[in-house]
Amino acid sequence: MGSDDAAIGAIRRRAKGTELTVAQTSPVLGDLEANLEGHLEGVAQARDGGAELVVFPELSLTGYRLKDTVPELALSTRDDALAPLKEASREISIVFGMVEEAGDHRFFNSAVYLEEGSVLAVHRKVYLPTYGMFDEQRYFARGNRLAAFNTKYGRTALLVCEDMLHTTALTVVAMDGASTVIVPSASPASDVTGPGDVDANGRHWESYNRVMARNLGLHIVYANRCGVEDGITFWGGSEIVGPGGETLAKAAYYEEDTIAAVLAEPAVRRRRIQSPVLRDEDLDLDINELARIRGRVVAERERAAAIKDRAREERGKGGPRTRVKPERGERRRRRVEPGLAVVPAKDED
Repeated sequence: MGSDDAAIGAIRRRAKGTELTVAQTSPVLGDLEANLEGHLEGVAQARDGGAELVVFPELSLTGYRLKDTVPELALSTRDDALAPLKEASREISIVFGMVEEAGDHRFFNSAVYLEEGSVLAVHRKVYLPTYGMFDEQRYFARGNRLAAFNTKYGRTALLVCEDMLHTTALTVVAMDGASTVIVPSASPASDVTGPGDVDANGRHWESYNRVMARNLGLHIVYANRCGVEDGITFWGGSEIVGPGGETLAKAAYYEEDTIAAVLAEPAVRRRRIQSPVLRDEDLDLDINELARIRGRVVAERERAAAIKDRAREERGKGGPRTRVKPERGERRRRRVEPGLAVVPAKDED
């Protein structure tokens, strides 16, 4: 082997990274036992295929359209039901989605990262959509933290579906050191143009993932679900995107699938050298300007509330409404107005 071949071989060896698998599944709605069994099968398959980390979609243990069954399906991260997954994570790291019950009995749409037999990190979904088919704020509490964390395979962050669509959330975790962002998702199909074609939501996610991965120089692992729940179709199409915006692996649309790729840290380094967007981010400027904007918004809300209160008082609606029933024979001589006492009729000549 010549010197050039040896150099190329050394570069290839250094590019070795984390073997990651995405299990694109169609959870059984409301059936924890069946979904747990499916997770263990998926974990075993990924482990036997050489994966070091396997990722499942949003709410993969329960299904998505839970509605009023959320409290019935909620688990603490210390619940014994999760013991088989924790035990499996001694051989392969696992990311899955669940309904998490906090100690104060609030419920969260959470993504959980298991490593070495225990819970390494939990991300509680921050941005709960309430538009279109979504009504998450009715059933879930909002998370209040965006943070990266250290794993055996590098610094990582979790964002759940809608969180990812807020560019500030992705920028925050990237600034916190994440070189890989894992996004469990339950994205429904919309505006399908033909059989088997990706829908409008899918086209948006695919374009967005590539742009953001390339702009910030990180790996994006997008794990979407598939199947049909309550008449809603989920488009699948999970993907692993490299820091140059390149597609490393792509799952089928609308059906269960498994994909795998190697996440190479040197690729992150190369991209961030080429385009040092994160290096040049001015945190002080961001914080100061956001504080200024927040102050303006709060002041505007306070002014609007004060104007509304004054208007209510001027209309006589500041206190409880009082209605006085006229005495017999006086119905034509008195009138009752909301918020005012009985107003006597004018004296008759």
